[in-house]
Amino acid sequence: MSVIEDIAVSEQQVLVTGGSNGIGRAVVQALCSAGHRVALTYRSDSASADAVVKQCSGLATAHHLDLASRSAPKELIDRLEQDGPVVGLVNNAGMQSSSLLAMTSDTNWDQMIDINLSGAFRCCRAVLPFMVRRRGGAIVNISSLGAERGIAGQAGYAASKAGLLAMTRVLAREMGRRGIRVNSVIPGFVETGLTAALPESARATLRAAECLPAGTTANSVADAVAFLLSDRASSITGESLHVDAGASC
Repeated sequence: MSVIEDIAVSEQQVLVTGGSNGIGRAVVQALCSAGHRVALTYRSDSASADAVVKQCSGLATAHHLDLASRSAPKELIDRLEQDGPVVGLVNNAGMQSSSLLAMTSDTNWDQMIDINLSGAFRCCRAVLPFMVRRRGGAIVNISSLGAERGIAGQAGYAASKAGLLAMTRVLAREMGRRGIRVNSVIPGFVETGLTAALPESARATLRAAECLPAGTTANSVADAVAFLLSDRASSITGESLHVDAGASC
């Protein structure tokens, strides 16, 4: 995890949105295993969030967060800052639904963009003033191979995840001179509750080009996120790291 020199490591924390299941859960566990404090968010599955907290032996806390709320991200980060500086942010939470673009309602489109892209925007906007003040921090946005490929039925999801990649590059330019790094991770197909809703045709498309037969695991994505948050990645910003078993090569 990125360390701010004049703040004890034990006081620093990382915020992981959507940390109760899937990739987010793996990220929380990886960070806690390395001894870092983590604040994870959940929208509805409080039981899973509590289970992650229990596994992390006092290093994690769980917080309800509705990313569709205009005010909730700032309110949460303001509260967290009272308990220790938020030096890392992982924008992982998201939603996924499938429909042909011609059959997609305005409501469905707006919800997808609002949760997956605007929610991450609001989290970044809320944490950046604190990071700027401390002249340091790291943000990792979790995108998707769908942002780079045309997968039928995934227009809204792909658009939201492509927006994350663009926002990553812009923020890296805006914040670099203030010591803040911003990167994204592009996972391949990972078996999670989110991908369980994908039609078999979309799953096959995402896996068809994989070079490694074992595919991509949530733990391998989590390791990449932990690396980008750490001082080992101190010279990396504005990048999109593929963790996809070679599907994009």
